[in-house]
Amino acid sequence: MSEKSFYLTTPIYYVNDAPHIGHAYTTVAGDLLTRWHRQRGESVWYLTGTDEHGQKVMRSAESNGASPQDWCDRLVENAWKPVWRDLEIANDDFIRTTEPRHMERVQRFMQDLMEKGFIYEGKYEGPYCVGCEEFKLPGDLDDGKCKIHSKSVEMISEINWFFKLSDFVAPLLKHYEENPSACEPESARNEVVAFLEGGVSHLSISRSTFDWGIPVPWDRKQVIYVWFDALLNYATAVGLTDSPESEGGKFFSRTWPADVHLVGKDILRFHAVIWPAMLMAAGLPIPRKVFAHGWLLVGGEKMSKSKLTGISPADITSHFGVDAFRYYFMRAIPFGNDGSFSWEDMSARYTSELANDFGNLASRLLAMLNKYCDGKIPEKNEAGKLTKSLARTVAVSDEAICALDFQTGINAIMDFCKEVNGYVTANEPWVVAKDPSRKGELDAILYNTAESLRALAVLLFPVMPISTKKLWNYLGAENSLGSIEKQVISQVSTWGQLRPGTKTSKGEILFPRLEEAEK
Repeated sequence: MSEKSFYLTTPIYYVNDAPHIGHAYTTVAGDLLTRWHRQRGESVWYLTGTDEHGQKVMRSAESNGASPQDWCDRLVENAWKPVWRDLEIANDDFIRTTEPRHMERVQRFMQDLMEKGFIYEGKYEGPYCVGCEEFKLPGDLDDGKCKIHSKSVEMISEINWFFKLSDFVAPLLKHYEENPSACEPESARNEVVAFLEGGVSHLSISRSTFDWGIPVPWDRKQVIYVWFDALLNYATAVGLTDSPESEGGKFFSRTWPADVHLVGKDILRFHAVIWPAMLMAAGLPIPRKVFAHGWLLVGGEKMSKSKLTGISPADITSHFGVDAFRYYFMRAIPFGNDGSFSWEDMSARYTSELANDFGNLASRLLAMLNKYCDGKIPEKNEAGKLTKSLARTVAVSDEAICALDFQTGINAIMDFCKEVNGYVTANEPWVVAKDPSRKGELDAILYNTAESLRALAVLLFPVMPISTKKLWNYLGAENSLGSIEKQVISQVSTWGQLRPGTKTSKGEILFPRLEEAEK
């Protein structure tokens, strides 16, 4: 059998509106991590997509004078997919819960749980938040309103089908005790454990008051509860319920279980309680890690279209560029914590870290190669301290990024960038160039700087794929070393990879000076 793929998913996003930077934050994080694992030489599968059933989507469609399916089709094709393309998201699959492949597999999965005795008919009465598509507990409400959406909940009374969720409290507690890394960060795991220890009720998994959803296979008057439907996307997308001998079944065996589910902390319980319980009931392996990152805040509140605090990614990328967008959100906010977006902070980091530290280093090197070396990579020489620093940088950044500590990983890379800038300043190649007898010394300084930029380009490629690919081409590395995508992280610190005599080119500035823009 082929090697197990590193399989990462984002949440599938509600299509009640266009994506804002909170959605982009999660998706860029997944893209960074999967690009990094690809550059470790691993087989990778990256899934994202859209959640298109339920009352929230149905009501959004109605308020826009469209059928639910037309509304979903329009938003997916005109809003969601274009934004991911613009942000350089290299996902391998995009799942929609209205696709036949998903709906058919969900029905087979649910039928199997019914036959195994984990589903029964009962009556549900209680509060329901349409915004969360969640049945609420008293502790989830504040003066009768959802704590997340600050909107009044609706009281529901229905005869539904229920999943025996409470049967899995003990197995889940045992799982998290034995596998603490299965739910991170630690604060998220503590929340899940406390929730489980507080007592869990059986879960209503169907609705009978509307029809926008997947029909319950044995009761066509009801549709499957949107979260029970949606959570299954992570497995239906890779062949859940297909026969083991089929292509879908073989792909499932190569891919499942998921290695990382990236989620926002507001949907943690669904992913760390309901989802693994569903899989346990089906006798399937559960995901290796659910990672709940923090919220992006605007004015101290979670970003939300309904509260008019949603910011479109294009509002930022049109001013700073796509790479700066990706860099800022992965660098400025510790992944797992809440963080506030600040235009001023982003401007300062763009100027200091991207334009001055990284971009200016590349511009200076390429200009000096053009002026002193006829635009070619000079002869190699021993770099000394830089080689040791680079080896340490690769080790630190690899460990941190694989642990989803993106900030520490990027900081290590940018610290090396600062060290290279210091190396150039201390060795003053523009002064050395004035003495023809010091040509060997000049070549050594410029070669070591170019080699350092080669390494920086590879290490920063998962973060900033556009500018690093440009730099890779400016260094002539595409022709001599192959594409930047094929460079392997473990080999980055091998010194002397750029070939002397390779023709370089001085292209456009990687991070031009920002023009004043309306805030």
